[in-house]
Formats: sequence, C-alpha cells, structure tokens
Amino acid sequence: MTGLSVETLAAATTGPITSAGNTQLGLAVLAGIAVIVLLISRLKLHAFLALTIGSLALGVFAGAPLAKTVTSFTAGLGATVAGVGVLIALGAILGKLLADSGGADEIVDTILARAKGRAMPWAMVLIASVIGLPLFFEVGIVLLIPVVLLVAKRGNYSLMRIGIPALAGLSVMHGLIPPHPGPLVAIDALHANLGVTLALGVLVAIPTVIIAGPLFARYAARWVDIPAPEHMIPQSPSVDPEHRPRFGATVFTVLLPVALMLFKALVDIVVNDPANGLQRVTDVAGSPLIALLAAVLVGMFTLGRAAGFTKERLSTTVEKSLAPIAGILLIVGAGGGFKQTLIDAGVGQMILELSENWAVPTLLLAWLIAVTIRLATGSATVATISAAGLVAPLAAGMGTTETALLVLAIGAGSLFFSHVNDAGFWLVKEYFGMTVGQTLKTWSVMETIISVVGLGFVLLLSLVL
Repeated sequence: MTGLSVETLAAATTGPITSAGNTQLGLAVLAGIAVIVLLISRLKLHAFLALTIGSLALGVFAGAPLAKTVTSFTAGLGATVAGVGVLIALGAILGKLLADSGGADEIVDTILARAKGRAMPWAMVLIASVIGLPLFFEVGIVLLIPVVLLVAKRGNYSLMRIGIPALAGLSVMHGLIPPHPGPLVAIDALHANLGVTLALGVLVAIPTVIIAGPLFARYAARWVDIPAPEHMIPQSPSVDPEHRPRFGATVFTVLLPVALMLFKALVDIVVNDPANGLQRVTDVAGSPLIALLAAVLVGMFTLGRAAGFTKERLSTTVEKSLAPIAGILLIVGAGGGFKQTLIDAGVGQMILELSENWAVPTLLLAWLIAVTIRLATGSATVATISAAGLVAPLAAGMGTTETALLVLAIGAGSLFFSHVNDAGFWLVKEYFGMTVGQTLKTWSVMETIISVVGLGFVLLLSLVL
C-alpha cells in the first residue's frame, strides 16, 4: 500500500523469475501462503522469518532458481522499507514528542470531554477520514496510532471499537479518493475526469466508511476483545496540564503534514504545470518525507520546547522513539519482499490472462480483476494498475460518469481481503498487538466489507446516473 513510485521501482528491479505454467504457479502461491500461516500460527515463528521462508518456498514450488527468488525478495524488501521506513520512523518520532510533552494527553482529554460513549467511534472515523484524504495509508497510521491507543486506554474502550473506524477512514481514502496513487493511475489509464471521479468517490466513500467503520466495529469488538497493547501505548510521564502544549498548537503540529500534502494536491489539480514555480515548491514541500520531517522539526518547538524540554531531552526522546519500531520495519519489509516475489513469479500476468475470457458486466469485471490481483499480490496499487490497464479498451466508448464509476469499481476491488502477503496487514497486526487470526477477523474482514460495499454503491450509482 505504498506510493506508486515505490511499487513501480520495485517491479522494475527484477524480471520474471520462472516460466512455470499457470497451474504450477497457482499451486506455488497457495503453498507459499500456507507455509507462512503454518510457521506463524502453529510453530510460533517470528513473522519476519516466516515471510522470508515463505517467499523462498514460493520460488521453489514455482520452479524458480533460488538465486533469482532471493534477488526478488530482497528487492521488494528494500523498496518497501525505502518507501515506508523513513515515514514510519518520522511518525514514531512525532508520536513520541506528542506523548512525552503531554500533547497527546491534551488531545485525548479534549476528545474524551467532547465526544463520549457512542459518539467516540464516529469522532475517530471523521478524524481518520480527514487526515487520510491526502496521506498514504502508512503515514496516516503512524500519525493516528498514539491518539487511538490513548483514547482506548483512557476511555476504557475496546481497541477494535476505536481502531476499526480509524482504519476504515484511512483505507477508504486510500482506495477510492484521489490524490492517492491508485485512483490517480486508474484515472489516467481510463482517461477519466478527475473532478467527476473525486465527487462520485466521496459519494461512495461516505456510506462505505460508515458501514465498514463504526457499524462493523461493534461486531469486531465482540470477536476480538483486546485492550490497547501496553508496549505500543506512548508512555508519557505525568505532565502537569499547565505545562502541556496547548490544544491548538498540538493539533496544528499533527495536521501540518496533512495541510502540506493537501495543498500540494490542490496545486497539482488547479495549476497542473510541472514548470510552474508554485507547483515545483509544493511538489517538494508536500511530499510525505518533507511534510513529516517539517512536522517533526516544528514539533520540537511547539511540543518539546513548549513543555520545557532541553536540547538533551529532545535528543533522548528522538532516540527512544526509534527502538520500538525495528521489529515493525522488518515485518513490513518482509511483507513487501513476499509481494514482490509473487509479482516477479508472474502471478499478476497469470491472473490477467485468465480473466480475459470472463463474460461479466464491465464494472463487475473490473472489480473482479482487481480483487483477484489483490489477493494474489497483496498490493492495492498493483491491483489498480493492472486492472485499469486490462479494462482500458472497454472505457473508450463510455461517458464521463461511466468512466469515473469504472475507476471506483477498480479501487474498491483493490482493497479486498488484505492478508499475509500485504505489508499493511503486518503493519496493523503489530501496531494493534493482534495475532494473525485476530487480524484476519478484524482488519481483513473490514477491508472486504469496504470492497463489497463500495462496489454495491458504485453499481447503485450506475443505475441512477
């Protein structure tokens, strides 16, 4: 679920690693996934090792040379860490500053004072949707995690009751709403109108996120009733409220990267001229890396210095924020390596070839193709790119509204049932302290609900527009 440039870079680093037929390749995929699940669930092996072994097993079962499989896995691991590793690290630093300064406490206390009981999940989905509009999924997670965990802890809420709405808000934005890379690529490939797609995407996103977020969270909390993991909760020292950063300054710091990225997206849409001076500036300032780095640097003053931190205390805070995320980075990276092994083995092409003879309506066909590629590769962006390329000829005779709905159908399909070959699956699992089974019952089911409900509203709009 990383940015387009990372996905395409990873895909370009290695070529096909096997010439296995579709039957052998399909069995190899099932075997590789089975190995991962068995090693984690039965043998209790660390997910990083299980993903590494599962990737190698996939290559062996597919008849690929071991050296090429290793190259493919390491390329995917490196591309994933390069794409999200620095962002996770910067997000962790910002989260630690929020915690140690008392800024996170200020946000939590304010939210708890104004949104209580049944209103809390709705407040979380609203916050996540706004933050997730211009952000990559991973960036949104690292910005929201401290707030989600502290709200669940302080308010004595089930983690799923609070966490699922936040995840749903982020995921729906990622799959359906430009300027996220997947929807933008589909818009370009199908020659859809960006404004119409954005407007219809919002119409589909609102009811979808309500159903998959606050409503589904009621059931998810019953299936997986777990508290916020103590080791992931920001451990802030007791800070006198009088010495905390003020709510306005804290919110400004957290929303700074959101504002920078959103401003970049608006400039890209309105100006749409790479040579324009303003767009060149916003392309840099609104990139996820620079936006989060700016928030960290600003946070050192608005959060750290406001709480009376010395230079030495700020340095210590930054240092302590990085150690807990080492395991997460390895697991997310290994998930990216497994995904790249699948892609280089030719799984995506196999699915495209098999789907050419499916005789179903265009919107449903586009959704099914995206679903199948998503299940096989684990990447929403790769699923969107591949499905858009396959159905592009069918969009030639469509009207503006029909083409926009085709983009949304592909986006909905790209979110279907995230599982062990998706780096986002492991990110959610580790941050929320769940087992593989618990993650499947909550996160994976939530993603499936988003995909199916999103398709339903796309089909409904196709009947009335």
